[in-house]
Amino acid sequence: MTLDPQDARAGVDSTGAPEWSPVSRTRTYQLVISAIEEQILSGSLRVGDALPAERDLASRLQVSRPAVREALRVLEAQGVVTAGTGSGPKAGTFVSAMPADALSHFLRLHIALTNFEFAEIVEARVLLERSSVSLAARETDRDALAPVRAAIDAMDAAGPDRAAFNDADTAFHTAIAEACGNRLVTTVTVAIRNALRAGILAAFEEIDDWPELTAVLQREHRAILDAIEAGDADRAADLSEAHIRGAYRRLPGLHARTVT
Repeated sequence: MTLDPQDARAGVDSTGAPEWSPVSRTRTYQLVISAIEEQILSGSLRVGDALPAERDLASRLQVSRPAVREALRVLEAQGVVTAGTGSGPKAGTFVSAMPADALSHFLRLHIALTNFEFAEIVEARVLLERSSVSLAARETDRDALAPVRAAIDAMDAAGPDRAAFNDADTAFHTAIAEACGNRLVTTVTVAIRNALRAGILAAFEEIDDWPELTAVLQREHRAILDAIEAGDADRAADLSEAHIRGAYRRLPGLHARTVT
């Protein structure tokens, strides 16, 4: 939901403080959220800035205090603002830096609720993971790759436990993303792979020859890691794409599913 131009205009007053315009009385706390978001997007509010007091914000936006209170509660749950009680410099509501795990969490929920088509998911993963393995190969930081090796070992140890293998498989892909050095690529890759976790496990449960499937997947995992450790970004990217496309071909149970 977006505000009409007359509902809220981002800007600053003569003192440099954010300038708040009234929102429509017929609307609810979502528009208070939109007004605050508009101030953030325009740069009028930055990390660490304090929001007006609840009473003042309600007055400036010409809405009820319960509407402001609910909007702030939602924004705090999202990690956009933090609230401190009592008195002193930490009292009040402040714009906070949203941590990457919070962004990943909301992306994961969005992906799950949007019901993307299977082909869209495959292409998104290919694009992202080609990038993440290429970046990881250029970094070639062996310490950063330790979680990748640990995930491979965990898949070896999982044996017939498909849930444990799936968890370690997820860890393998997310660990590579975390080793790539690009936080945004990491966040989006982790969100997509975690959104797929339940669906992949359900598809794993339908596989008859489990040892054969895991043997193939592990060969591919090791080849990807070898290419990254060798600093061969192009080969790592090609192997990653082949692995993702091949894995989905071997999991026909996923083909009829969207991410739900």
